Order: sequence, then C-alpha cells, then structure tokens
Amino acid sequence: MKAEVMKRGAMKRVWLVALTSLVALAGCHSFKKENVQPPTPLAKDFKPTVQVTKVWSSSVGEGAGDSGVRLRPAFADGVLYAVSTDGKVAALDAASGKTIWSKSSRTQGWFGWGDKKRADALYAGGPAVYGDLVVVGTLDGHIYAINAKDGSPRWESVVNSEVISAPVISGNLVIARTQDGRLYGFDSATGERRWVYDQDSVPLLSLRGNGSMLAANGVLFFGNDAGKLVALRLDNGEKLWEQTLASGEGRTEIERLSDADGAILLQGSTLFSAAYHGNMVAVDGPSGRPLWARPFSTFTSLDLNNNALFGVNDESQVWAFDKNGGADMWKNDQLRYRWLSAPAVLGDYVVVGDLEGYVHFLQTGDGALAGRERLSKKPIRAQPLVVGDIVYVVDVKGRIGAYRLGAH
Repeated sequence: MKAEVMKRGAMKRVWLVALTSLVALAGCHSFKKENVQPPTPLAKDFKPTVQVTKVWSSSVGEGAGDSGVRLRPAFADGVLYAVSTDGKVAALDAASGKTIWSKSSRTQGWFGWGDKKRADALYAGGPAVYGDLVVVGTLDGHIYAINAKDGSPRWESVVNSEVISAPVISGNLVIARTQDGRLYGFDSATGERRWVYDQDSVPLLSLRGNGSMLAANGVLFFGNDAGKLVALRLDNGEKLWEQTLASGEGRTEIERLSDADGAILLQGSTLFSAAYHGNMVAVDGPSGRPLWARPFSTFTSLDLNNNALFGVNDESQVWAFDKNGGADMWKNDQLRYRWLSAPAVLGDYVVVGDLEGYVHFLQTGDGALAGRERLSKKPIRAQPLVVGDIVYVVDVKGRIGAYRLGAH
C-alpha cells in the first residue's frame, strides 16, 4: 500500500520534473520564458568592503546530490548536525569543523558494512535537533530519531510519502511533513503516531520542495502547495485558520503554480511568509488576520532583522522591505539569474549562495555587494545558517563552509 501511494505522488510531478531538469541543480525553477536565462556574470573588478574569513570547511557524504532537496544543517549546544541523501549523518564541532561522530546507513560493498537498522536511508528532510534528539526524514518515507550524543538509533516510523523538509521537535512531539500534503505528529520519546493532518490536497503541478514548519505557543504554522498559510493545533493537528498567499491564477498550469515553499518567520506575534506567483504577507499569529500584503514571487524563505524583511524573488534579485508595511527599501539585481539560495542575515549583512558555489555578502542598509567567497564549484541551494557571528553554508555535494566577517 505504501509503495502504491508513493508511486501516485511521484506521478503527479513527473512532467514538472522533466520541465525543470535543466535547472534543478541551480536550485530553482524559472517558468517566465521557454529557455532558462543565463546567470549574470560576476564583476571582475569587484572590490570587497568587508573581510570574509573562512573559519573551516568539511563535508558530509554526497549532500543533496541530484535529489532537488535543500539540506540545511542544524545547530545545538555547539554542535552542527548534517545529513546526506547517500545515507550519511554526522555531528561536527561548530567551532572547528572536526567530526564528533559520523554514521553511515550504506550496506553495499563486499562486506555489507553500514547500519543494518537504517539500511541505505536516503536522508532528505532535516535534520532537526532538540536536546539529545536528532530527527530526520527520508526519500523513501521513513522518520528516524537518532541520539544526538553518538548517532545511535532511537526509533523509526513509516509515512506515506517522501520527507523533504526538516521535521519540527516541540516538547513531547515530533512533527513531520510529507510530499503528499500530510503532516504527522509523533511522540518524541517512542515514535508512536499521535495525529495525522490530511486536509490539504497537493495540486497536479507543484514545485519540488516543502518549506520549514514553525512551532510556537502551541500552534504549528506552515505554507502549503496551494499557496496558503495554515495554522494547526500542536496537540492534535486540528486546523485553526488559513490565509491565502497566492491565488493560483493564470492561463496555464505553470502560470497557476502557487507554492508556499519558504519557512514561516515569527517576530513578536506577527508571522511573515511569501509564495511563488503570490504575495508577501504579514499576519497576526493568534487570529490569522492579515496585517499587510504586497506582490512578491519567491520559492525560497525570507529572513529579517529589527527593521526589514529580506527576500530573493523568482529571478534571483535580492530585495529588502519595510517590515511594518512591506514598502520597498532596496533591490539588488547584480546577481540576477544566479539562482540564489534564500537569504540569511549576519549582523549588518545579508548572505546568499549561488549556482556556482559563490557566497555573497550584501549590506543590509542599501543592498550593496560587500564581500564574496567561493565554497566550491557546486550550487548552493539551502539557506545559510547563522549562529552568532558565524554563517554556515552547504552546497549540493555536502561541502560545508563556516565564515566569519571582520573589518576590511
């Protein structure tokens, strides 16, 4: 039964995958023109105004590979956790990059080495970490809970479809989202299923990706494939409210794509979110009442500081908006069509990665390019992770770089 459900879900996306295969490695999909736009060349006479120092670099397995997922590390208590679709999971010292422990699920080879309990796990959703628990989902519909101290298995559960976004750990619950539109609540200690939310239907055509969920104040928030922002009760999965981010209008199936594939941000009691072919919105969290909305099409997450929201649109232009009303503050189009990752705020700078492995640093005040480093020659799809004064960046082949800024 499980295999049949997963097969049906995969068939829904078969022609979307074919359509976007040329740009999958670039980390995004542009449907405005028949042909993919060439990336804007980087200025050869660029003079940085901020010093970027690589603190360390390492790698975990083969990363996301050709799966199309955005694997972002997770941080807790000085440790960085990372996974790969070829069955690697590792804990790294966040300050030095040294491996604390590493596990492999691979069982191929002459001697069948590997973790028999997680044979060939195709890690794709996560990881998420809280306390001594690490949770990750897979392309073949499993949820694995792992001991954060040594990587030993805790429990596993089976779901009906692939898991390509990070689960959420909140109190005694683990919530996982599957590509067929369902959400599952599991007991964090045992893996026993507590509830299932299956009220959303996945459109025939949708972008490959699910945005990160947000758990706060007993409520779970997420954006769905129909372009809606949804709030559920954490304890039982009951829907509290939903708001439309994109209406799915247009003459063709592609024009009607309206996924909300970015993370949900919360500051105070206000939620911020955006959708592809839709709007950026601010919503009152307790009631779901819209505070403001403005057109903005993106398939990545937003980030914010005390004054502004930062986003990358579907042409890879970087924007800043007034957080209180959504008014434009600045736009940078020097990286247009370089298929940027979601932005991350590091102090006075916005950090994005691109399709050629470059990491760009823009000033939050005016959007001017201030620094550039190259992690590798592979695309950077996952949103950079900022912890304190360090930003961690990972490419699609599992290469991780840690960077710190200083005066130039």
